[in-house]
Amino acid sequence: MVILCADDYALNRGVARAIGELSAARRLSATSVLVTTPHWPALAPRLSIHRGHLAIGLHFNLTLGAPLRPMRRLAPSGGLPSLGKLLAGALAGLPDRSEIKDEFVRQLDHFEGGLGFPPDQVDGHQHVHVLPGIREVVLETLAQRYPRLPPLLRDPSDRWQAIAARRTAKAKALLVAGLALGFGEAARRRGLPTNAGFSGFSNFDVRVPYQRELEDALRGLGPRPMVMCHPGHGDADLSTANVGDDDPVAARRRMEYDALMGDRALPGRIWRPSRSPDGPPVDWASVRFLVDAG
Repeated sequence: MVILCADDYALNRGVARAIGELSAARRLSATSVLVTTPHWPALAPRLSIHRGHLAIGLHFNLTLGAPLRPMRRLAPSGGLPSLGKLLAGALAGLPDRSEIKDEFVRQLDHFEGGLGFPPDQVDGHQHVHVLPGIREVVLETLAQRYPRLPPLLRDPSDRWQAIAARRTAKAKALLVAGLALGFGEAARRRGLPTNAGFSGFSNFDVRVPYQRELEDALRGLGPRPMVMCHPGHGDADLSTANVGDDDPVAARRRMEYDALMGDRALPGRIWRPSRSPDGPPVDWASVRFLVDAG
């Protein structure tokens, strides 16, 4: 069993609709929400109806559109930096941790304000939550804010042998694993649960069938594996113009949706929570599943 998580809910209506349909068809374990877009929290009710069988988390954003409130150091012009600029600044030790924490707390508050419950898991848009100067803020804030039932914190790294055995986006997976070095261990020291094993990296090449990439991602899994995906519909709204950038993977999102919806075996291969829609957050300490790591 694996945790299959669709990223970018509320990026736009096309992505939200696709994730909702896949959730209703029991083809997702989880989704992560971008709360900084103009579509949130209006899209929250469409998501909350699936909570009985879907883990719902925060997709912490520091690289797309604008922050929820002005960030004078990180976003002096009003728009968040590109991933490359954020990465360079993080490696140079430039992030203002107080400013990052304020925005992280705002995004957590905005998530909870829209849905009425805390996140089941937390990750970062483009994996920003593992970067130096940002990871420390994320770890400290989550440990203090959710001491009883902490959310699962995504560790986007995997064993190098597992990465090498997959055919897709190896360089990207190795780069992120390097940036995330020590992240999972630091999270667990603070009592924060993490996944163990991560895959789903893609070059978003429309010439490559997504079903092949998905089967590749399901190989060499760890004991609590997570696979990310990025499904969406090609609606007229399937661009992020409202947040200042075109969606670079729009064409690929529909391919992912079609493959996930058409895979009849998928519901039996993925983990899903079982609770009432107004039930408590996932108690990750009680979640037990093993996978065939072959």
